[in-house]
Amino acid sequence: MGSYAREDVLFLLKNLNGQVEEDGLEVREKAIQSGVHYSEMLPIEYSPTATYMNLYEKALDYYKEKVAKAAGLVSEQILKRSGKQLVLVSLARAGTPIGILIKRYLKLAYGLDVPHYSVSIIRGRGIDENALHYIRRCHPDHLIQFIDGWTGKGAITKELQESCKHLNLEGLSLDPTLAVLADPGHCSALYGTREDFLIPNACLNSTVSGLVSRTVLNREYIGEDDFHGAKYYTHLADADRSNEYIDVITKELEKVMPCVKREAQSFKVLDEEPSWQGLQEVKNIQREQGIEQIHHIKPGVGETTRVLLRRVPWKVLVKDRNDPALSHIFQLARENDVPIEEYDGMSYACCGLIKKV
Repeated sequence: MGSYAREDVLFLLKNLNGQVEEDGLEVREKAIQSGVHYSEMLPIEYSPTATYMNLYEKALDYYKEKVAKAAGLVSEQILKRSGKQLVLVSLARAGTPIGILIKRYLKLAYGLDVPHYSVSIIRGRGIDENALHYIRRCHPDHLIQFIDGWTGKGAITKELQESCKHLNLEGLSLDPTLAVLADPGHCSALYGTREDFLIPNACLNSTVSGLVSRTVLNREYIGEDDFHGAKYYTHLADADRSNEYIDVITKELEKVMPCVKREAQSFKVLDEEPSWQGLQEVKNIQREQGIEQIHHIKPGVGETTRVLLRRVPWKVLVKDRNDPALSHIFQLARENDVPIEEYDGMSYACCGLIKKV
């Protein structure tokens, strides 16, 4: 499963090619808002348009050093906290490229070749328990470190905590601490940065995530003993940038490594309790904007970009209308006739609001 090299990651997912049909944006949005769980269906994924690719390439060129530095810093924190007997478990799919970068940093900086798996976690339904039991059987004495790309409201952080609590009753000895590249939501103690910026792999779908779809948990296709499912979009191979992305950032890792090692000495987050500041800000937005579902609020640059590219947007809130780092947000909003409102009551640079349909 997936277009990454096996030595970079092993996806623990059931291949659903030929079984699940994708739904269009409007159909899917209406189904979700009428009560169908988002994990029971898949959106249609097309070859990226010129707009997508232009945005991705600009973001990669502009932020590649920042991504590498954050990946290095969170890697140093993981090593300091957990030691060398370690298994990386990234959350499919946005966490997967970050997990690969952490694995590569540990190999470059310390010669460590740690196992890395990618598993499914689904909001409201938990992590793939069969996958975690499999990993624990393969690595009974290793510490499992969960990895994701970034935080928003912290919904996945809370989902992971609940899942680990349940699995620990079954003797799996899991630490629910989630390591992320960026933590603008202030809901993780292990992060590379808390700056809210556009992580380039937020711009594309499967074509920067190993050609793997969003994960599926639909009992029509997934049995009790199966891993959660996904599709492997081999028809998008010509547009695949997954390994290119990893290789570009890996070159940057080599450049920033001396700086990262120096900064890591004073980068103290290990005993810091997350404040969940972002979640409180989102609740304020929900109340002030009269939004029924908190899931219709997507905070942060990456999530706002995804709302404008993949969902049905209602409006965008920005902290500063003159922020040059949000030029792509302003452009996408103009192209889609989405209104922008200035809102300075948040630590995020921007926030995307999904339209009720």
